[in-house]
Amino acid sequence: MLTYIVVLIIIGLLAGAVARLLVPGKDRMGVLGTIVLGIVGSFVGGFLWNLFEYGHLTPIHTVGIIGSIIGAIIVLLIMRMTGLDRRRRRI
Repeated sequence: MLTYIVVLIIIGLLAGAVARLLVPGKDRMGVLGTIVLGIVGSFVGGFLWNLFEYGHLTPIHTVGIIGSIIGAIIVLLIMRMTGLDRRRRRI
């Protein structure tokens, strides 16, 4: 179980970093935000893969690194469109 969590974090970091490099613009998120972006992108990529391949969605399905990157790009673009990528201002 610990190995799965470590691999999930590493794949999340790689997918999130590549997605941030491929999408132009400034992102104010740290390493933890990049890892979360990659992990969420992996699940989004899994949902899209199941939708296109089987025609239905399963609750949880992860895909490879390419699907994770595509999902992370989609999540990053949605974050930018909704304004969720901005941090709260300190007073």
